This record gives sequence, C-alpha cells and structure tokens, in this order.
Amino acid sequence: MSPHRNVTIIGSGPAGLTAALYAARANLKPLLIEGIEAGGQLMLTTMVENFPGFRDGIMGPELMAEMRAQAERFGTEIIQGNVTNVELSRRPLKLEVSDHLLYTETLIIATGATSRLLGLPSERKLLGHGVSTCATCDGFFFREKPIMVVGGGDSAMEEATFLTKFASKVTIVHRRDTLRASKIMQDKAFENPKIDFAWNSEIEDILDMTKGFVTGVLMRDTITGERTELPVDGVFIAIGHTPNTALFRGQLEMDANGYIITHQGTHTSVPGVFACGDVQDHIYRQAITAAGTGCMAAIDAEHYLDHIPEDVNAELTEEA
Repeated sequence: MSPHRNVTIIGSGPAGLTAALYAARANLKPLLIEGIEAGGQLMLTTMVENFPGFRDGIMGPELMAEMRAQAERFGTEIIQGNVTNVELSRRPLKLEVSDHLLYTETLIIATGATSRLLGLPSERKLLGHGVSTCATCDGFFFREKPIMVVGGGDSAMEEATFLTKFASKVTIVHRRDTLRASKIMQDKAFENPKIDFAWNSEIEDILDMTKGFVTGVLMRDTITGERTELPVDGVFIAIGHTPNTALFRGQLEMDANGYIITHQGTHTSVPGVFACGDVQDHIYRQAITAAGTGCMAAIDAEHYLDHIPEDVNAELTEEA
C-alpha cells in the first residue's frame, strides 16, 4: 500500500463509497478507510425501498455490498482500520491508521453521524425490525399500525407529525410533562388528532426480542414508578444524532452541534479537505442525499488537484 495518495476517503457509507466510485473513475486511485462499522447506518437497516433503481427494494447490507464492489471495480483500494489522528495544518495531509502513517493531497470525510439510542439491549436487537431512527425511511412500513415516537424536541414532533400520514395512531413518549420543541412544532402535534402523549414516561424495554419484531413496549412512570405495557408495532427513536467528528475537532470549522461546515459544495475550512454525507448534513440524512454529496466531494477533490494554489505547491515543495 502506497503511503502517499491523491485522494483518501474516511468512511464507507453511501457518501464515502460514492466518493470513491467517482474518484476512481477519474483515475485518482483513491484509498478508502472503512473503519470498524463498515457500511454506515444502512448496515442496521433491513429493507430499503427509497433508493432509486431498486423498484422492489433492497436490503441495506446488500446495497452497501453492491456499492463497495462497484467502487472496487474501478480501482478503489479499501482497507479496514480506524483513523486515530489527523494533521490538517501541514502538506501533505497526515493520517495515522492503526500503526501506519499515510499522507494524502486531499481528504474526503464521510464519517457520518450516529443516532442516539436509549441504550436498551432490545432496542439494538430490534433495529430494522420495528425499531427505527428515521421516519422518512421507514414510515411507509407502518400503514394503519399503532406506533410510538420517543423524544420531546423539534425532531420528535416533526417525525411524529410525518408518521401520522401512515400510522393509525402515534404516541409520543416523553420523560417530562413539558416539551423542548418550539411552540409551532408543539402546536402542530397537539392539534393532530392521531397523536397522543405519554407524559412523565420512559421506555424500560421494547418487546419482543424472542419473536424478533416489535409487539409493544414496557413503560415506567417517572413519578409513580408504575409500569405498563403498551402494544405498538413500531418504535421511532427521535432523541438526536451525534456527528462523528471528534477526530477533527479544533482543526475544522464546525457548528454548535459538531457538524462540519461546508461551503461552495463540499469544501471545508481547510483547503483540500472535503466533507460529505451525514457528517455535514443534519437536515436530510438520507442515503440518496449522502450519495449525492459523495459525488460532489469527489468532483471537488478532482478540481482541487487540477488547480492546487501556488502557495500550497510551495508548501508541498518545502515538505518534500
């Protein structure tokens, strides 16, 4: 493996693999570092029915396997491992991967965001089998079924309101008796006849792991401690996402929530460093939008390599 690259990509979800495909087809011989959780959040998804080109749907892991194989077909080199340190203030850019040092002219960050979960064993076991973190992705599967949304912020109210298009009933579970959501989002939820609220409540368990799909939840009243079971067919966790950007903190411009700020496409605050997918998108968070920005990042990197500023060339000469 060459220690010096034109393009290095961190992350192997839809954004990273699309960036790799486009960079490879541009003959840039990209290196993709896929990390421990290869494939991103789609590896936790069962059927994907909203990715164009698959009219009968496709399983999430199968879609990622196809994207990976396509990127490799055109010359992407893929390695497993975690990037433990980056230096973005020098040229070429420096990365530490396990016990190896890598140098790259451009870096595409596609490390994604992690959905915040409740921390229940049943929650992770039933992800994709009735438990979801994306109403837009999975709401269609719950037509005329009772479902539950966990959370009290704008995202929870937005997801609950969206889900009323499909579900027979949506119950919002919140551990307090007031919401964090903005007044306009609260009003929309309060006025929707399909939405009920379970105040001062938290989920202790999601049923039923033995059956392999969601049949209900065990809830506990946070004031009285009383436990009750509520039958539902789906549980949507809407308590936020955490962008996987700790590695770049202090080196790239980020917003208050830790998402990488991009401009003019996928350019970050450091020349030659690009970001795509959920690591810079806290609004859409879809596989197709991630793939789109992955394409943009590869093209931006290609244009950057074709027009490296003279001052950067000087730095590269000094480093050499």
